[in-house]
Amino acid sequence: MKRDIFSQISEFESHLGSLHQEIGAMKEKIKSLLEENNRLSIENGQLRKVLKRETAVHTPKKPVAAPVVVDEEIITLPVEEPSATADAAGVGQGYDNLARLYHEGFHICNLYYGHLRTEGDCLFCLSFLNKD
Repeated sequence: MKRDIFSQISEFESHLGSLHQEIGAMKEKIKSLLEENNRLSIENGQLRKVLKRETAVHTPKKPVAAPVVVDEEIITLPVEEPSATADAAGVGQGYDNLARLYHEGFHICNLYYGHLRTEGDCLFCLSFLNKD
């Protein structure tokens, strides 16, 4: 009888130990989820600021067709396509946009593009920005 109680206590103690380990693992998982949630909330807030600023700056102003009145008759003329110089300016503008994103705290390198930079400068991003 006494041995039965002792073995039951030992078994209960081992179950308690495994339960303690499971609780510890759950705490670690919850901690990592909370950290990721916090990081994503910060990143989401920064992306919302960028989106709000970009939509305010880049509202479409060019119509698809331009109406012209000739002798009281409305004629619709197509708007000219951008020239090659506009394409070259677009490339420079793209580089400027990437540089701005990097300085706002986001990766622009192919490894982590769009992710929030949390540990200072990224050598991959900097090497991309310094390309001639």
